[in-house]
Amino acid sequence: MFRRTFWFTTGVAAGVWATTKVNRKLKQLTPENLAASAANKALETGQRLKDRAIDFALDVRDNMAQREAELEDALGIQENPELIAPRRYAAIENRTNPKYVPSTTYSYNRNEDH
Repeated sequence: MFRRTFWFTTGVAAGVWATTKVNRKLKQLTPENLAASAANKALETGQRLKDRAIDFALDVRDNMAQREAELEDALGIQENPELIAPRRYAAIENRTNPKYVPSTTYSYNRNEDH
């Protein structure tokens, strides 16, 4: 009698465990959860790529400065602080600058009636 009760209880426990496991897996495989997990993975991958690109750019900048110093030493070029630094152009227009003159704006909307 005890053996039958043991195996019956073991079977019930295994059935409950398997049912719970299957239900959890089915919940994970719904379209909403699949889309959310794919979006999370894409965001993580994008952040990793961004971090690596920033690290690469910083390494390039450091190595460039080192190489410039080596070339200046080899050529005997010395920096003269009295010279004006080369002008750098901003990638984005500075609209707060008083010298800013807005360019003529054109509509590039293809769907606009002409």
